[in-house]
Amino acid sequence: MVIWMPRPTPARVRLAAQRIGEHLAAWRKLQGLTAEQVAERAGISRGTLRRLEQGETTVGVDALLNVARVLGTLDRVVESFDPYETELGRARAAEILPQRVRPQQGPR
Repeated sequence: MVIWMPRPTPARVRLAAQRIGEHLAAWRKLQGLTAEQVAERAGISRGTLRRLEQGETTVGVDALLNVARVLGTLDRVVESFDPYETELGRARAAEILPQRVRPQQGPR
């Protein structure tokens, strides 16, 4: 019998989640919105918003994106993932991206 054990969350990921949570709380407060208002508009519970603002990494991406939408930052979140806004992406923009990336095989 194999028992699956979740891997611990890397420290950098925990720190990033904490910072994102702090930023979301700051955006909410800058706009004069209560946690209840944001949670209701995002279609999530107040507890889920609290977990997101506290940097818990188990909150779903859909909750994060809905809160970003409510706070008016969704476009910035999407743009931050645009590979063509990076040096690497601009340098390789003319290349056609493959449908799949397969692991490279070493010498035989």
